[in-house]
Amino acid sequence: MEVQIAVAKTNKYAVTESGDTLEVVERPNGGLSVVLADGQTSGRGAKAVSMLVVRKVIGLLAEGVRDGAAARAASDSLYTDKGGKVSATLNIISVDLHSGTVVLTRNNPAPFFLAHGERVDCINTESSPIGVRLNTRPVISEIPVEAGLVIVIYTDGLVHAGSRTGKVMDVCTSLKAMLEEQDPAPQAIADALLGEAVTLDNGRPVDDISVVTLKVIKRRGDAVRRMTVRLPIDMMR
Repeated sequence: MEVQIAVAKTNKYAVTESGDTLEVVERPNGGLSVVLADGQTSGRGAKAVSMLVVRKVIGLLAEGVRDGAAARAASDSLYTDKGGKVSATLNIISVDLHSGTVVLTRNNPAPFFLAHGERVDCINTESSPIGVRLNTRPVISEIPVEAGLVIVIYTDGLVHAGSRTGKVMDVCTSLKAMLEEQDPAPQAIADALLGEAVTLDNGRPVDDISVVTLKVIKRRGDAVRRMTVRLPIDMMR
């Protein structure tokens, strides 16, 4: 089998720096983890918060610390650093080759979506952001790695899309429509969801938006690991 992961993200309209931070780290016992954090509010202050959280988590994961323990440590660290006055949402999605599972660790009120074939499930177990109090625990889900699995996680900018005009972003319906009509690549899924959100906001996103899609397929080609990153930039003078 082969795991493919894709990301699409954009800033809040008229804000130069995204409050969302995403990093990928290889796991010492095999596999990799994607860590996504969204700092409270937006702009530079939110970016500093999300970077603090993500750096704490990836450092611990690289040392072999379990995902749940890393999330709790990041929450306590943020609480201590900011006195409980600043929060962040946190998602960790890990492909653990030791257990043969995808582990999802969530401190985020927004749900994640799990699909296999044309069936799409919304996993919305109650979950709290980190940094508000000590000993905040994440919600952890563990799913076997098998061909056809699709997982979508995101920051809350996706579900806030359309809020200015009274429109609603229905992630589940959009995802079902894509999976019923075709066999989309993970990048196509992430791009389509982000594109729909931006359209609902009339091209002016009301919040930072990050979408991460993981898909498991039958292995194609060689055993080389590859990663591609696209970063559009406007040079500052």
